[in-house]
Amino acid sequence: MRKTLYLKLILAYIIFGLFGFVVVATFVANMTLDHLKKEQSESLYREATFIANTYAADLYKNEISLEAVKAQLDALDAYTNAILWIINPSGRLVLDSSAPLNLENEIVIENFDSTVTAGSNYVVGNFFNTFEEDMLSVFAPITADYKVKGYVVIHMPMSTIQAEANSLLTISYLMLVILFLLSLIILIFFTEIVYIPLRKITEATEQYASGNMHYEFTVESEDEMGYLAATLSYMASEIARSEDDQKKFVANVSHDFRSPLTSIKGYLEAMIDGTIPPEMHEKYLSILLNETERLTKLTNSLLTLNNLNTKGIMLNKSDFDINGVIRNVAASFEGTCRERTIAIELVLTGDQMYVFADVDKIQQVLYNLLDNAIKFSHHDSIIKMETTEKHNKIFVSVKDSGIGIPKDDLKLIWDRFYKSDLSRGKDKKGTGLGLSITKEIIRSHGENINVISTEGVGTEFIFSLPKSDVEDDD
Repeated sequence: MRKTLYLKLILAYIIFGLFGFVVVATFVANMTLDHLKKEQSESLYREATFIANTYAADLYKNEISLEAVKAQLDALDAYTNAILWIINPSGRLVLDSSAPLNLENEIVIENFDSTVTAGSNYVVGNFFNTFEEDMLSVFAPITADYKVKGYVVIHMPMSTIQAEANSLLTISYLMLVILFLLSLIILIFFTEIVYIPLRKITEATEQYASGNMHYEFTVESEDEMGYLAATLSYMASEIARSEDDQKKFVANVSHDFRSPLTSIKGYLEAMIDGTIPPEMHEKYLSILLNETERLTKLTNSLLTLNNLNTKGIMLNKSDFDINGVIRNVAASFEGTCRERTIAIELVLTGDQMYVFADVDKIQQVLYNLLDNAIKFSHHDSIIKMETTEKHNKIFVSVKDSGIGIPKDDLKLIWDRFYKSDLSRGKDKKGTGLGLSITKEIIRSHGENINVISTEGVGTEFIFSLPKSDVEDDD
């Protein structure tokens, strides 16, 4: 298709033109000639019938002289551009408009047969070898006293009819050329709006097939071809972004695993070769334990994220009190908050508020959000956890007054392993997967999570959950 489609189209166009000329030169030419013969024969037959019923009939009735009839035939000869005869049934030529009147020399048409027309009103040929060229000959009987006294025969050269047919055929050829040129315009339009965009799309697919997902192309069209090109370009960009994310993912995983492993290896070697004395082992074993916990947390986060991304994930949904879950999660951070003198303020709507969701996964969401809020909050600050009801939805908010998130980082915080520059100094043990897991959990419930943040002021995460009917039944 890449190299032959356009050539095939051009070939089809040329064949169309050739067939058009063949049709005009054969079928149309024959049809035109046949039509003119029929039309001319009918016209001549009407003229011959008129002569047979008037001048010729009067001649045989001796009501008009031969010279007078000859004068009339000569006039009609000039008018019709044809040869007019009056001939007896025996074949003797009485009058001939193409020759002067001669009563002394008798002219007889050998083998004359009035039935040669065979049911038609004309015959084509040399008329019993009388003419050197083909003639269109028309017969009309002359009757008197209910008998056929003779015939009026009108001859018209076929060359004259052929010339008229050729003139009409010239018009047909001209129309064919015009049609051919008009179809050329269609071919040009096809080239511009179909072939050129299709060639661009083909080249793009070849680039994508070879692995160049960053190849860019545009098709300026608002029809299906433009839509196809835009869809293909978008698909390639998404694949390219996915590949870039995958490379970044592998790089981040490698970095986050390599750092604690390097620490563990270094400390263990130092303890084995005596660089770290035995009395210091307990201190460094505690560090090693923290590093292994970091690896464990990272591994568990990766497994969780992988399970959440699996299609057809089964959520264990049930009706539960979201206010109670929030109280329990807040209580689990009591020791950490006491060390940093951070207060958690609960602003919960009602004593109980039931939602329909997976309680374990929502608990993990709350844990991740509250853990982040504590990490990035200042000492002696307050973290506010709030629930509200609106339009049969329950909205949960976790708001801190910490360092905030830069505006340019807001769209990136959901990416795996992403850490803003402000967070790197505070979140030493973070994996960069908490918010990714949080978003996947909320998305798996068919709900949304949003973030509002101002750098240096604080951050608020808000997510929604479907309200349960249990509370209404109580």
